[in-house]
Formats: sequence, structure tokens, C-alpha cells
Amino acid sequence: MLQKLKFFLLLVFIVLAQAACIATQAPIIDHNSAIYKVAVAPGVSYEDVIDSLKINAQGMNFVNSASFAIGEQLKLRELAHEEPLEVHAFCNLALGADIMQDHPEFVVFAPCRIAIYQKKGQLYLALARPTFDLKSIKNPSARAVKAAQALENALIRLIQKSSKGDF
Repeated sequence: MLQKLKFFLLLVFIVLAQAACIATQAPIIDHNSAIYKVAVAPGVSYEDVIDSLKINAQGMNFVNSASFAIGEQLKLRELAHEEPLEVHAFCNLALGADIMQDHPEFVVFAPCRIAIYQKKGQLYLALARPTFDLKSIKNPSARAVKAAQALENALIRLIQKSSKGDF
């Protein structure tokens, strides 16, 4: 009887551990979409997300060059929306330069953009994927492809950490 109880408890533990892993996995990248989005974790406030974005971005060699409070402009025009609705521009010249040195036209996609918005009561972080943007360049160099992937990976890490309020 004791062995059956141990086996049952082990089985419950395994199922709960797998469920926890599935629940904490990051969203899969949709390679047909320019957008990568992450839901903000329960209990993490908008202010926590902003603080986490700023601190983590700085530690990852990103500069927050501008912020656009689009929701405030909509509010001034009395257009309905959920708040917040904003875009933050981030730049990492170390990675971006490798793309723009070979393809200066890529500057149209700079700086990188991260959106913070709320939809149906859920707060989200989303980014415009540099690898998707690079599809607009005919015959991108290997260096540009590598840099765009590194840039996207870094931005995904940034919004994943910030969605949890981590520093």
C-alpha cells in the first residue's frame, strides 16, 4: 500500500512539474508574423514592466531612444482604447551597425520597437521582429542575417524578462 502511495505521489509530482514547464514556456515564434508578443505575468504591474524594460535594456547595451504614448493621443481625440497603448524605441548600435553597414536601407526599420498595450484586460509586450524586417532586403548578407537574429534574440529575452518584472 505504501508503494502505491509513493508511486501515486510521484506521478502527481511529474504531472504538476510538466504543467508548470508548459505554463512558463515562452510563446513560439510565428515566422510568418512580424510581431512577437508576450503576455505580462499576473501580478506584474505596468510600472514593473517599465522599470524592468529600462534596467534590463541598459544592461543589454540597448538605449531607449524614444517613447510614444499613442494612447494619450487617442484619448485627446476622444477615441476609445484600453490603456496603456505605447511604443518604446530601443537601439543597440553594436548589432544594428552590422546590418546597416551592408544594407543602409534597413535604417527604415530602426530603431527597434517594443509595444506595451492592454487587450481585454491583459497587459502585453510585443516587438517588431528584425528578422522579419530583413525579409524586405533583397539578398541580405550573411553578416546582416546573423546580426538580425542576434538582435531579435536579445529583444525577445528583454521582453520575456520584462513581462515577469525580472531584473
